[in-house]
Amino acid sequence: MSLRSLLFAPGDSDKKMAKASDSGADCVILDLEDSVAASRKPIAREMVREFLKAGTNPNVEFWVRCNPLDGPYVLHDIAAVAAAAPKGIILPKTNGAEDIVTVARFLDVLEAEHGLAAGSIGILPVATETAAAPFGLGSYNKHTPRLRGLTWGAEDLGAAVGASSNLEANGQWTSPFVLVRALCLFAAHAAGVQAVDTVMADFRDLAGLERVCNEARRDGFTGKIAIHPAQVPVINQAFSPSDAEVAHARAVLDLFAANPDAGTLQLDGKMIDKPHEVQAQRIIAMAERLKAR
Repeated sequence: MSLRSLLFAPGDSDKKMAKASDSGADCVILDLEDSVAASRKPIAREMVREFLKAGTNPNVEFWVRCNPLDGPYVLHDIAAVAAAAPKGIILPKTNGAEDIVTVARFLDVLEAEHGLAAGSIGILPVATETAAAPFGLGSYNKHTPRLRGLTWGAEDLGAAVGASSNLEANGQWTSPFVLVRALCLFAAHAAGVQAVDTVMADFRDLAGLERVCNEARRDGFTGKIAIHPAQVPVINQAFSPSDAEVAHARAVLDLFAANPDAGTLQLDGKMIDKPHEVQAQRIIAMAERLKAR
């Protein structure tokens, strides 16, 4: 999985799901959880299933955020949408890899029932939304093959611990949320899956969004969740390699290819070594994936 932008759309609104699919987002998350009232969840399940069956945009990955495992809706959610073969399930409020295993077992049965390829529906947990969740982040490196990425959430976690705010006056995360952000980043890379940064709630502040996206990419995140179509272009640009980055990465790889026995080399007056080569490979791989789209 390599997604720059993942845009939420309420699952009980055909208009908003269609608008999201035309936004330029790499992924649209059809939501059955927080944006859908309890009374409308049965309606939303049917609407999401029919929307998926229609296959409106082949260039977009469609995922479904179901309700959490500790509530009464999740089995109904997954059973309703699995037949329409979403690319994956966003699982909120997970506490560790055991939750992924539980959902994977549901999907094993549903894929067989509906004639889908085994393991074709992925899982991406929102892995920091409960007070227990940070302690389970290290378990995801023992994952099922369905695990595609990890992301983190601040709002539900703040409510879980009674935080009066999760942001400093300058808009930066307070220290507990800086901690879980970092732990999620490391847990994703330890598991070998994509690290996806959380939402920025103020969708009107595009300059601030650009700043936090650049910080997230700098730190090792490779994509970000959006809550409004206006955020998508900013996110896509921030998580796409620039021409200068691609040119530098090619120069690094060419230099190592020309000197296969060297441990360290010099490029543009700076020393480079194996980590620089690995990063260059990642940049070129991302550039090639985007070009293929």
